[in-house]
Amino acid sequence: MEIVSVINYKGGVGKTTVTANLAAELAWRGYDILLIDLDPQASLTFSFIRPEEWESEFSGSRTIKNWFDAISNNEPFELNELIFSPSTVQSRLRNRGTLELIASHLGLINVDLELATELGGASLKQAKRNYLRVHRKIANGIENLNGNEYDVIFFDCPPNFNIVTKNAIVASDHILIPAKPDYLSTLGIDYLIRSLNNLISNYNEYVQIDAADDFIEIEPQILGVIFTMIQIYGGQPIAALRPYINQTRNLDIPVFDSYIKENKTIFADAPQYGVPVAIGRYSSGSHTSVVRGIESFVSEFEQRLGLEE
Repeated sequence: MEIVSVINYKGGVGKTTVTANLAAELAWRGYDILLIDLDPQASLTFSFIRPEEWESEFSGSRTIKNWFDAISNNEPFELNELIFSPSTVQSRLRNRGTLELIASHLGLINVDLELATELGGASLKQAKRNYLRVHRKIANGIENLNGNEYDVIFFDCPPNFNIVTKNAIVASDHILIPAKPDYLSTLGIDYLIRSLNNLISNYNEYVQIDAADDFIEIEPQILGVIFTMIQIYGGQPIAALRPYINQTRNLDIPVFDSYIKENKTIFADAPQYGVPVAIGRYSSGSHTSVVRGIESFVSEFEQRLGLEE
């Protein structure tokens, strides 16, 4: 099982679009996938179910927020109880693979504040142990997914570096960074890498406090930057975008050769049908071109993750 956090500091870069389509295409190829929506905007959740369905069936007790709340109230339950299979997309998959989801909630914003109150301690040593305990909540939850065997688990992270995001990273084997090739989006990548390195360094330093605590060091690897919303001319990204792509390559981090083409209509319409573009049914040439770009990216993702081995 591989665990991947999808993250960028900058919002509006296609993070949720990448996550939904990557997961759906992998499921179409026969993999078993779990999506965990950690973004309070719940855009990933609403890519697979309608808001009214979420309101009636999930908002009260079946979201990741409810799981965090239960732990804080000393009434923990297993993540298994939150997992569901969106019916529309699962019927489209035709038993090739599975795509399952844990829904988010707007109130997840407040969870970070509650987690912060659990930090600190009577001594520096105790404070560091609390730091590890708070940041390992999701990792511990994933370890207890009894009876659920997934090929890949994806976290759709919020566009910030709060405690919930850090929980996802601590639980992850890999980091995937969607980005638009523009000034603000690419500028944030460098800061994100620094934040990742600081988190890993601090966490692993604290692990050394006492080996008897059973904490283990973390080493999430950056899979790469996947560029989104790409405008094409002559089979290549337009000239205005190429400097930002090259600038990112100069950061000495992996960058996917594939990219997600821009098509505002097709990506904007997909969530209302509950089926990501990657496994939708389209006949026009422009739509087919977008899907082929997604398929190319997913093939490259498979290779980098070693899923084909």
